[in-house]
Amino acid sequence: MAHLSRRTLLSGAAGLAVGGAGAGALTLPAVADPVRRGDRIASIAYIEVNDNSILNAGEYLLDDGSPAFDIAVVFAANINYDGEQAYLHCNENVQHVLDNAETYIRPLQAKGIKVTLSVLGNHEGAGFANFPDAAAADLFAEQVASTVRRYGLDGVDLDDEWVEYGKNGTGQPNEHSFIQLLQSLRKRLPNRLITFYVIGPSAEHQEYDGVRSGDLLDYAWNPYYGAYIDFEVPGLPHSQYGAAAVDLGSGSTAPEDVRALAERTASDGYGAFVTYQLQEGDQTELVSAFTEPLYGSPAHRA
Repeated sequence: MAHLSRRTLLSGAAGLAVGGAGAGALTLPAVADPVRRGDRIASIAYIEVNDNSILNAGEYLLDDGSPAFDIAVVFAANINYDGEQAYLHCNENVQHVLDNAETYIRPLQAKGIKVTLSVLGNHEGAGFANFPDAAAADLFAEQVASTVRRYGLDGVDLDDEWVEYGKNGTGQPNEHSFIQLLQSLRKRLPNRLITFYVIGPSAEHQEYDGVRSGDLLDYAWNPYYGAYIDFEVPGLPHSQYGAAAVDLGSGSTAPEDVRALAERTASDGYGAFVTYQLQEGDQTELVSAFTEPLYGSPAHRA
């Protein structure tokens, strides 16, 4: 099973940094309407289903009765290696969520929340950045797309961490692999979300043969919790990028820091706000800290 700790910066909102801009025209629209309600900034909830319920994302509503979260991410399936090729693997907790989609996934979708599956490295050397050729990338993309369709998911999230490139005789990252994977995923999932957690060697190889990652992605976002960073995603406009990320489960995240990040997200014109590990119980103070600046409404328990 993969190492499931996430990247967290301990600094508060006062010490946040901004990187280089990743603006640019979206040449090939990925889907017709990636944002669920008009031009609303998308709120994302990563949930580690090993120790929290994905249903937590549906527990909060705004004043108008709509859900506080737009996208719930099942964290995480893995990209594994069998000695010859990469393959998609789901641990027992992830597989339980998928096998019981009527219990865990459909209730969220019925509320208008899109549910996607995160795919993460697993210390076996197989990653998104070292497929040897387009055929290998397409073979893995087919497995991912088949899983998304089989369980009625709304898309996939790509997280290039914990791979250990080169382990088990696997190749080192190359310039073509990540783009070829995105091309195959977009072809196989034309109307579903493809999102990117901007980290790892894939983040260093986002252009190949005239194709940019932003031409194929719906959203991408900063991977460092407690920070505000604009990593470059070629071809992706601010309206489809999240510079802010907060860890709601750390126990050390203050509502005022969440609010400051949300206010900055809105004022700077970014299109996503990322949260991680929403806990059980009443978290309305933390959730309201971003829904009020983003949507003009506090959050209420459903």
